[in-house]
Amino acid sequence: MTADRVVVVGAGVAGLATALRLAPLPVTLVTAAPLGEETATAWAQGGIAAAIGPDDAPALHAADTLAAGAGLSDAGIAQIVAEAGPGLVDWLVGLGLAFDRGPDGAPALGLEAAHSRRRIVKAGGDATGAAVLRTLARAAAACPSITVTVGRATALAQDGEGRVTGLVLRTDRGALELPARAVVLATGGLGGLYRSTTNPTGAVGAGLVLAARAGAVLRDVEFVQFHPTAIAIRTDGPLPLATEALRGEGAVLVDAAGGRVMAGIAGAELAPRDVVARAIARRTGRGEAVFLDARRIDVARRFPTVAALCRAAGLDPAAAPIPVRPAAHYHMGGIRVDGHGRSTLPGLWACGEVAATGLHGANRLASNSLLEAMAFAERIAADIRDSKRAAAGAGRAPEPLPASDALPEIRDLQEIRDLMEAGVGLVRDEAGLARAVSRLAALARAGSAEAVAGLLVAAAALARRESRGGHWRADHPGQQAPRSTDITLTQAFATADALATADAVARPSSLVEATR
Repeated sequence: MTADRVVVVGAGVAGLATALRLAPLPVTLVTAAPLGEETATAWAQGGIAAAIGPDDAPALHAADTLAAGAGLSDAGIAQIVAEAGPGLVDWLVGLGLAFDRGPDGAPALGLEAAHSRRRIVKAGGDATGAAVLRTLARAAAACPSITVTVGRATALAQDGEGRVTGLVLRTDRGALELPARAVVLATGGLGGLYRSTTNPTGAVGAGLVLAARAGAVLRDVEFVQFHPTAIAIRTDGPLPLATEALRGEGAVLVDAAGGRVMAGIAGAELAPRDVVARAIARRTGRGEAVFLDARRIDVARRFPTVAALCRAAGLDPAAAPIPVRPAAHYHMGGIRVDGHGRSTLPGLWACGEVAATGLHGANRLASNSLLEAMAFAERIAADIRDSKRAAAGAGRAPEPLPASDALPEIRDLQEIRDLMEAGVGLVRDEAGLARAVSRLAALARAGSAEAVAGLLVAAAALARRESRGGHWRADHPGQQAPRSTDITLTQAFATADALATADAVARPSSLVEATR
């Protein structure tokens, strides 16, 4: 292992792009499964937002990003990422990715919610994520500076000053420590903490937990985006997704009688995702069914992934509307990073959904996720290459949380998903959040890493007493002055302890009242 070694954790678009951009520096790419498997990238149906149309410009793209972000997006970051879009499309073409093109040979640009222009670049209709992943994985496999290691990261190693000096992971051969000049977390999101999600079940905030246990500051973790149109079927696993691009091409949301669900709502079907998701949830919460009517669209030809998902569920979008419901989809918050992807811990960078760059704010603009990951991969690689080289010596790992055996972990995960769905879901209130914080803290202290991730989200959501973007408080529907929320794991546990103290103080008076 050389002193120049960089460890990248995660093999979705963020991890693969970062590893490729770091060449020729030696990179160990740590992945929980063989390349191309178990990543949310492969499930991304939408596309890549890029201002390449003749009527478009990066400034317009940045403005749409800021509008969707509900006051919390960073204008400078939005402009940087939007300006990177056209070049990143060219980079992927250079790696061999064939984007969909129109009769004139120009990229066929789609329209999605809250975009003022057609700027969604696609591959394979609605299989862009899978196409991007295949392209990057193929390039990574052929890159001599990248070594792939299959394992589960369990801790960040740190020196006596807190600098991250490597990674501890569990492999089939036992525990392994990888010393590193730099560690990049690209571990994805946390939709798997919810019972209803469009994410792989393994997306449970692992990167957040690694960083938080090492002392990193997290930002805006209360903002979880719920996709409005997950296909509503009975399943114990993730819900299949009916891409937003269907609505961009004219599909409409209707009730059982055919009435328009979005009638009278600004933007209608192309309103920001949080608006559409809540409109559907108001109906489903009353026991009504909501459908996406795409019969006017040739779904089989233009959206083959959605057509296949419908067929597997016994649905025919050409004959009848598709039943839909909101589901946890994307985490806007994450590890707080600067414009070069640096976390608050020296030696640690973060890229993709696990990072809070300031781009998404309170509500991600559709198809900005793959774009952000690739834009920051390039910036992170340049920053690591230019940064002062530190010795990749032996470090210390944080003290492990108490271990629990396999069966309680499985049972706890089901409880966590129920807690997150009920108390930290699309619509929240103080009572539900307080219950979630208290129970998640107990599970976290008993050794559940998933509960640590859930606790961070719930504690931040309890502290934000307003409604903004993906965070909606039924008991605080108004808005305060825009501000980001920073939180550490120590602060999250302190929130739980304060609740326990307040409950203990209130309990005697409750007992007195009960005996009167």
